[in-house]
Amino acid sequence: MKNYLNFETEIKNLELELEKLKDPYNQEGLSEVDTAKISELQADLSTKLKNIYSNLDHWQTALVARHEDRPKAKYFIDHLFENFIPLSGDRFYGEDKSVICGFAKFENKSVLVIGQEKGEDLESRIERNFGMMRPEGYRKTIRLMKLANKFNIPIVTFIDTPGAYPGVGAEERGQAEAISKSIECSMELTVPSISIIIGEGGSGGAIALASSNKVVMLENAIYSVISPEGCATILWRDPKKTLEAATAMKLSSKDLYELKIIDEIIHEPVGGAHRDKDIILENVRNSIRNNLEFFANMDKEQILLQRKNKFLSIGRNRGFTSNSNLSDNLSMKTNAIDKFINKFLNNKIYFSLSFFIAILLLVYLFLL
Repeated sequence: MKNYLNFETEIKNLELELEKLKDPYNQEGLSEVDTAKISELQADLSTKLKNIYSNLDHWQTALVARHEDRPKAKYFIDHLFENFIPLSGDRFYGEDKSVICGFAKFENKSVLVIGQEKGEDLESRIERNFGMMRPEGYRKTIRLMKLANKFNIPIVTFIDTPGAYPGVGAEERGQAEAISKSIECSMELTVPSISIIIGEGGSGGAIALASSNKVVMLENAIYSVISPEGCATILWRDPKKTLEAATAMKLSSKDLYELKIIDEIIHEPVGGAHRDKDIILENVRNSIRNNLEFFANMDKEQILLQRKNKFLSIGRNRGFTSNSNLSDNLSMKTNAIDKFINKFLNNKIYFSLSFFIAILLLVYLFLL
């Protein structure tokens, strides 16, 4: 059974009518299949899909990113990679099933694959915790990223999470520390890392694994520091103002590409990735191949520098280079008086002692 979003009512009606026409054993009994009518409806359906999906607002894009039938990380792992060997546990606490990790082959090249998995049905979603990772999940990915780095194996990550799990147990086990350590580990890697946001890229739960050389988004995916509902509740005290919140956050792939937050947009079939999974598989495969080839001739230092430059250049005209001038990029220019005041404030104890000794010397000389 297909699932439809609230703005897809016309599409739903057309598809239901098409199914009836294609079935000769309908409620009215045996009848002749009207091929001309079917062709007309199919053309009408294609037009409707193009019109709707080419004019999605930001909130509708968020709904598409969360679509139940949208391909998940496990689907991409099963169909894009060969000889996948799943690895479990963080060696500190336990296993987190909301993230799938393991080594695999991509076109005969070894890669580490990490995927945040939401699950396909209610049972698997509960087991996967709806894609919300716990500290042990982040520590598992850190362990495996370090292992991949040691053996010079590229890393491919699939991002799909509403955010890190905010439960009491997760906080007690150091959720914030685990996320920050994951970001630190990601930034220190000397192997190529590619992050693909396939659905929701929510908050620090996504950034922890998306601090990569290349950040790629599917066309109808979203990437933001908070959900539209959470943003609307905080800013407007009204969770219904999701459209205003989603628009203000610029969470769509098009907005983020223009802001140079992400590096590439993977185009989806008309109507979303869930309507033709073969096309989206091929598009993702091509993206991974091209990005791995981009780093094929780079050494470790160049890969590390490229990643640092990428993130340091966000919000700037250019990033830092190996011969960058620190004063031009980071520090504020100050005059001589300001420098003296700053030095005095930073070393006021030494200045006070010097001043006291000078007074004693003057008194001593005066008494002589």
